[in-house]
Amino acid sequence: MDCTDEVLAAARELSAEMDTLHFAPPVAFTYNPLNYAWAGHEAYIRRFATAPKQVLYLGMNPGPFGMAQTGVPFGEIPAVTLWMGITTAIGQPEKTHPKRPIQGFSCPRSEVSGRRLWGLFEQLYGTAERFFAQAYVANYCPLIWMSESGANIPPTQLPREQAARIESACQRHLVRLIRALSPTCLIGVGAYALQQLQIAATAIPETTFTLGSILHPSPASPISNKCWPDKPREQILDLLKQAQLPPPPLA
Repeated sequence: MDCTDEVLAAARELSAEMDTLHFAPPVAFTYNPLNYAWAGHEAYIRRFATAPKQVLYLGMNPGPFGMAQTGVPFGEIPAVTLWMGITTAIGQPEKTHPKRPIQGFSCPRSEVSGRRLWGLFEQLYGTAERFFAQAYVANYCPLIWMSESGANIPPTQLPREQAARIESACQRHLVRLIRALSPTCLIGVGAYALQQLQIAATAIPETTFTLGSILHPSPASPISNKCWPDKPREQILDLLKQAQLPPPPLA
């Protein structure tokens, strides 16, 4: 079964819903990579969402030097270009913070979270083709928010009314994505993503899921700085075992 069209349609619908939202202070700038970086996201889907998966990894929302630049979740540029083989032209948000320019695949900055996460998958699977034969990576929310200073604002710091509208659309998309890809093992990259997966799983009662999380690879996390990649590697192997799925070929 080819899942591509359904995953593309779901992403387009989510992007359109996000473009209707407006945000009050502390948010001063909002980027939607599913809009201006659609070419990168579409290439990612067309290459890697073609068939059902056993595992879905879910992140929270884009980083400023990853998906915000490439349209690919956790989109550290060398991982996207060299490991996944994706390079595309990237557009611009309507309003750009001078401290957070969109340079696309020419961005010189490294997305540390993406470098760590995709680097771990490369250690476990070797090639992108072997990884994506079993698994897929998505973000729960496609938006990135910044204050007037250019500081990142995570979804957990948005006013409750704004967060509720985002979560409604993102949950519908997540359920649609899970139904399209049919994974039985759902892994949150961090606690927030696991919480969203748990909510989505209740909307699909006909499927029994193995649910869990791995450390978020953010350099802002002292435990990740200390324990990466050994701890998340252990967590992945344990969750795959619980789900009765084969271990990665290089584990």
